[in-house]
Amino acid sequence: MGMLSLPGFLSCGKKKDVSFTYDGDTSCTDENVDRGNWTNKAEYLLSMVGYAVGLGNVWRFPYLAYQNGGGAFLIPYTVMLALAGLPLFFMECSIGQFASQGPISVWRMLPLFQGVGITMVILSTFVTIYYNVIISYALYYLFASFQKVLPWSDCFSWSDELCSKTKIVNDCNTTYNGNIIHANYSFLTANNLTCINGTITYKPVQFPTEQYWNKVALQRSSGLDETGRVVWYLALCLLLAWIIVAGALYKGIKSSGKVVYFTALFPYVILFVLLVRGATLEGALDGIEFYIGRESNITKLMEAEVWKDAATQIFFSLSTAWGGLVALSSYNKFHNNCYADAILVCVINCATSVFAGFAIFSILGHMAFVSQRPVAEVVDSGFELAFVAYPEALSQLPVSPLWSFMFFFMLVLLGLDSQFASIETITTSIHDINPSMMKKLRGPITVGVCAVLFLFGLVCVTQAGIYWVNLIDHFCAGWGLLITASLEIIGIAYIYGGKRFIQDIEMMIGKKTNSFWLWWKICWFFITPVLLIAVLIWSLTTFSNPTYGSVKYPAWGNILGWCMIIFSIIWIPIVAIVKILKAEGTLLERLVSCCRPAANWGPYLECHRGERYSHMVDPKNKENEIPTVSAIVYKRR
Repeated sequence: MGMLSLPGFLSCGKKKDVSFTYDGDTSCTDENVDRGNWTNKAEYLLSMVGYAVGLGNVWRFPYLAYQNGGGAFLIPYTVMLALAGLPLFFMECSIGQFASQGPISVWRMLPLFQGVGITMVILSTFVTIYYNVIISYALYYLFASFQKVLPWSDCFSWSDELCSKTKIVNDCNTTYNGNIIHANYSFLTANNLTCINGTITYKPVQFPTEQYWNKVALQRSSGLDETGRVVWYLALCLLLAWIIVAGALYKGIKSSGKVVYFTALFPYVILFVLLVRGATLEGALDGIEFYIGRESNITKLMEAEVWKDAATQIFFSLSTAWGGLVALSSYNKFHNNCYADAILVCVINCATSVFAGFAIFSILGHMAFVSQRPVAEVVDSGFELAFVAYPEALSQLPVSPLWSFMFFFMLVLLGLDSQFASIETITTSIHDINPSMMKKLRGPITVGVCAVLFLFGLVCVTQAGIYWVNLIDHFCAGWGLLITASLEIIGIAYIYGGKRFIQDIEMMIGKKTNSFWLWWKICWFFITPVLLIAVLIWSLTTFSNPTYGSVKYPAWGNILGWCMIIFSIIWIPIVAIVKILKAEGTLLERLVSCCRPAANWGPYLECHRGERYSHMVDPKNKENEIPTVSAIVYKRR
């Protein structure tokens, strides 16, 4: 195809061929007919909120806040949002919107670092495999809630002798025939004796929800070595989850943009209902006090671990460095105010985390009150919160199936929104490789991607499935992302050029004063890279082999985990070497040329290029991917 021209993009009178893509939905409101644009800004914002707000906001942040000083934790959390989260979020939104390219092709701005984009997509692919498995867990519990009595509300036929809703006395000291003896519980009951205070020892018991999670829902094996069979009902739930994702993304952003009106907004309705219900329960205030009230400990701010947890939570909560922010923003119109969007989405994400904590801890406080246990004993995070502690709390409420249904429906919606964006990251990268094919076959290709990922995910719904989920999460959702984020911000700020990057943003949102950019320069050039590198170093120095509860992983499992992360990040040096080898000149000249933007880097549409990018070649021309010494270098104006 030749150089794109303005009339071609603005005209819509030509009759379009019938295809599987959103092409038939493209209207005169789309600036970019090749890629398409969001129908309206609301769809973009809801998709971004849905991507950023995920399961971690509900099952990780409340626990971190409680563990790290309660209300005091909001101080480092807010500081880290301003210093680390927002600058990186704004950067990714800007580069995607500016070039209208996905996370791989956008690195035409710095060819030497294009492997960073490949790593982002690979890590996103690994995560999509197990993330839909978590959604399948929530779907299973959702369907199991359609019963008059919740199946995990008591120790039914599936339980063993360790299952109990209350503590079971094992032995104690008692007075028998005038002597103090040590006796077991059966002897005490047979002789109608009572224990002496302070001498009771209890049997190790498991609550019904814990045994139901392990014995029924997961049918969990003894470890990764014991794969067992595929749990058929989880496999069906996984299939349903992938069908929903494929259906929502069949026409790309044109269809997913409609779905997010429900999937992104309705979780807030459910959270509000759960909060109102929880606030009316006895003991709710105790739970909230533990979360963010009088139990807050300001002295925790003196501990480095608290600040590390705040930085880590902000970084992963905002979904930066996965490539999804770049992919979603690439469908924006060129002059969209990405600056205001970034701030709005980040604030909504963090406010949601705090709000979710109230809904979670109010009901956990009630559970502690009913079971006569301290709140600290019932609080947990991750799988244990979502599928053990919270279901136990809900089972004690009147009309418990209703509240259980609402909670797991919320988890499904939160998970699906994030999954939509992750799959869109993959399909957008495919689109950038072959736009014409993707335009005609977007639907079938999307279905094909989902089908392949479903097959990969089947190992995660075997009896050893939870070990696989934990293994992938442990290796692929950790410091690999910190590496890509660190290289991303260093590459753009120091090699591509912070001044050039700011000029690119101003082409989209208008000229700003130097004082406006002062904060962003300080963050991009110094504070954010330093924080990311510090967290990365901490993560590497404290890295340990994965465990699930008390179960350790076999050596081959740990090796496989290392293979996954090495396979993900090895493309960074490989692509850099390939770019240097394909360039021209001496080694130094090749290196310098690969640190310059490619000739096809810049705004996708000719009408947006202006004088700064007037020399830019067609972005669909792949022949200009490798810069040479003689290549035209963009002017720094």
